[in-house]
Amino acid sequence: MATVLVRDATSADAAAVRDVVTRAFERPGEAKLVELLHAAGKSLVALVAERDGHVVGHVLFSPVALAGAPLGSGLAPLAVAPELHDRGIGGVLVRAGLERCRTAGHAYVVVLGSPVYYGRFGFVPADRFGLGCEYDVPPGVFQVIELVPGALAGRSGLVRYAAEFATV
Repeated sequence: MATVLVRDATSADAAAVRDVVTRAFERPGEAKLVELLHAAGKSLVALVAERDGHVVGHVLFSPVALAGAPLGSGLAPLAVAPELHDRGIGGVLVRAGLERCRTAGHAYVVVLGSPVYYGRFGFVPADRFGLGCEYDVPPGVFQVIELVPGALAGRSGLVRYAAEFATV
């Protein structure tokens, strides 16, 4: 496989990101979410993976709210071109995004997804911290990682995503 370059997403990537995200999820909702979050200025971290000059993956981190907690973000969506699944591109995007979030001062990141997949990056079930998700999801699917050790100590409650999530 050719080398994958991870870089900040730019407005020039919009069409390619829309294509990758739509194909990865096999529906347009997540691509619309990306566009809404960008338009609202809620893209805290947005990265693309580029291979041979083409965008082949995308990850977005947007603000989440937990009463009394420091800045946190939600990882969603993560998308990789279907023909390139299982090649490590998603993992490269997640690791780079988490590092970018850490550097930007985000105290924690939440995600809705496979515990097996996201567990490899250090995510754990959010209920271990007494955190709940505003969406009805199966146990273990709502996960969190502290980027600042102890940032969630003594905090609990419902984590709320950006309003744009409710529109798609």
